[in-house]
Amino acid sequence: MTDGSDGSDGAASVLDAIATTRAIRRYRDEPIPTADLARILWHAGRAPSGTNRQPFRFLVLRDGPAALEARTVMGEAFRAGWSAKREAGGYRPSRFVDSMQQYVDRFEQVPVIVLVCLDRYRAPNPYEGASVYPACQNLLLAARAMGYGGALTMWHLDVEADLRRILAVPDHVALSACITLGRPEGRHGPVRRKPLAEITFDDRWGAPAAWAAGPDRT
Repeated sequence: MTDGSDGSDGAASVLDAIATTRAIRRYRDEPIPTADLARILWHAGRAPSGTNRQPFRFLVLRDGPAALEARTVMGEAFRAGWSAKREAGGYRPSRFVDSMQQYVDRFEQVPVIVLVCLDRYRAPNPYEGASVYPACQNLLLAARAMGYGGALTMWHLDVEADLRRILAVPDHVALSACITLGRPEGRHGPVRRKPLAEITFDDRWGAPAAWAAGPDRT
């Protein structure tokens, strides 16, 4: 992917990456080189944040003793979470269901897990996500650009107390998201999403936006 400094070609590359970045839950059994991991996180750290305080922090779990213990705890929580969701949702057999089952079954073997945290500088508030979730999207897009894939989840919150103890996370730090990373077993590609006209209103809630049309190829 280019940096966009050459004009339209760079813009097209960025837009193509956005349009083809899907949640990747199946990973090859191979590590992510530290140079690649550093590059991904560097780009994640370019994200905007409130008053440019840059309060996001990346807690990387690979194969250290604390990471292995956290992986075990999270794997059990993820399998329990998916089992409950699958039963309550009445999901029919599908590629999504298969990928989710493999995801939780092999969670402990995910090459890299990143807990994206928010180092709070004030009391919790409803708007603090604006200072951390742009970094999550940057992370996923950077991984996509480098041939990796990831998935953002929140099931880690089911064992938040255990993770804080195992990983020595202080109370003022929020565990805002969990992102798994690895080399995809499959590939990225065009994603299937609702039509733009279905999710866009003009002037008031529910009012159709006649101009809301996606690219012809979608």
